[in-house]
Amino acid sequence: MIRIEGTIETPHAHPECVAAALEPDNLTLIRTSPVGGGVRAEIDGARLRSIIASVDDYLMNLAIAEDVCTCAARKRKGPE
Repeated sequence: MIRIEGTIETPHAHPECVAAALEPDNLTLIRTSPVGGGVRAEIDGARLRSIIASVDDYLMNLAIAEDVCTCAARKRKGPE
């Protein structure tokens, strides 16, 4: 059986917020955690199609989480 593993690391201004927003997606193939100034997603699976689909979903959710966390931080900061 083939084992496929990988890591995606992305920088973020609010890594804890982004990782928390992605936490519900932490299933068997992808586990996300904040690291330093970013977020790390560890990928592990045996079926290439499942991994590709999961990574595709993860990247879309990552973009949305980044937008939500950036917007929330601006609202907390208040008007400039």
